[in-house]
Amino acid sequence: MVDNIILTGFMAAGKSSVGRILAQELEWEFIDTDQGIEQFTGLTIPEIFCRYGEKRFRVEEKLFVNKIADITKTVIATGGGTILDQENWQGLQKLGITIHLFVPLEVALQRVNRREDRPLLDKSIVEIEQMWEERLTIYNQAEITIDTTDQDIDTIAAEILKQVKGGYPNNATKN
Repeated sequence: MVDNIILTGFMAAGKSSVGRILAQELEWEFIDTDQGIEQFTGLTIPEIFCRYGEKRFRVEEKLFVNKIADITKTVIATGGGTILDQENWQGLQKLGITIHLFVPLEVALQRVNRREDRPLLDKSIVEIEQMWEERLTIYNQAEITIDTTDQDIDTIAAEILKQVKGGYPNNATKN
């Protein structure tokens, strides 16, 4: 069994929802990095973006990833852009198994429906597509990729548990 499970993927892939189920099933702790940053700073993610910008948010994100560097028996749901920082990505890979919850861009946009708590959705559709493509390249470096498009969160969690408990080499799919 692995020390930790790290869920990564684009916004609305289901990382937090699936992560909570996994943690409950494994009787592990659950950490959502965005929620951790909010608790640490006392500000919501949109407030950080509004007051200080994305650059400051990424600094807080890096501090939080460093803060959790020694945890075990934890399911970690990362923010969609956490992996953009190479040190964050390497640190998370050292913590445990990385799992990419894949979601096509069109599905992600349908799921979030331009919610106000997603500051990066204030960009044009072309910019959002570029962001999705850039991140997908990094997400696909995860050890396992699971397509979340037409699956409910319980099914996704069950698939992850099956792969993690049964060994995961060569089980990854690439999108």
